[in-house]
Amino acid sequence: MLVSQGVHPHYRQVLKTYLSDLPAEYREIPLKNGVTDTQFIEAELESDTAAILVQSPNFLGHIERVETLVKFAHANDSLAIQSFNPLSLGILKHPGEMNLDIATAEGQPLGIPLQFGGPYLGLFTCKSQYMRKMPGRLIGQTVDLEGKRAFCLTLQTREQHIRREKATSNVCTNQGLLALRASVYMATMGPKGLREAAQLCFNKTSYLVRRLHEAGLNLRFPKQPFFNEVLVKLERPVEQVLADAGNAGYLPGYAVGEHYPELADCLLIAVTEKRTRAEIDQLVDLLVGEAVAAPAHETGHDADQFLGKDLSE
Repeated sequence: MLVSQGVHPHYRQVLKTYLSDLPAEYREIPLKNGVTDTQFIEAELESDTAAILVQSPNFLGHIERVETLVKFAHANDSLAIQSFNPLSLGILKHPGEMNLDIATAEGQPLGIPLQFGGPYLGLFTCKSQYMRKMPGRLIGQTVDLEGKRAFCLTLQTREQHIRREKATSNVCTNQGLLALRASVYMATMGPKGLREAAQLCFNKTSYLVRRLHEAGLNLRFPKQPFFNEVLVKLERPVEQVLADAGNAGYLPGYAVGEHYPELADCLLIAVTEKRTRAEIDQLVDLLVGEAVAAPAHETGHDADQFLGKDLSE
């Protein structure tokens, strides 16, 4: 199995653990300029390569060339798998459009608060031909005796009841509450609202990039496209920036050096639709070492002007 180093480090560790006692080989695809090295994939693909796994936007925030990776995989009769940010699909192509075989996502962006790290909502989908290999159960749409729309268990493996330790899915968590919350969020937002939220993320991140450039800071990989996360090369030690920002009441970003030693001088910054222009300006001041007041914690009241931003900028 070929796994991009752009996949979340925790996800990769879980994969290594699952595959450690199986007759399978885990092999990582290195990054080149912040995205998956496609030349490495061409060289490493073999007749027994089961799948290629990529995350897009990847852990460093960059949008991968997913369709190219899918072509490589399918030309080799391998599966193509993507991990994605569900909110990004408001403006980016979804896995089905790119002919992915399997796709997974973290559903937290769909109206689920941070809650000190969890619980979160796992999303998992695949082509219909692989449906019966999925663990768990599938809910299908039908009609009741009165002809009204209804839902029922269409497919469930009996293994949860009888196979005990041999079952592939025997842990049932309270994902129903989180699935309901995400459903309410998506129904309330609608297609237009989801697109606007995704557009705000991108536009506000673009504004951050422009302000960083004006302040003398640059992205580590400026030529790579992004959605709402950017990797910033700092002029001051990352630990000092994090400490100064924390004292001012900010959580500015994530130090990626623990997982990518060659990027020890970089900070990964995420910008959501809730961040305001004032907060972004203050964050830039913090990054360059200027003193700022504590954040006011406003909630995106300037959204209209960001939605009107010319994307060509």
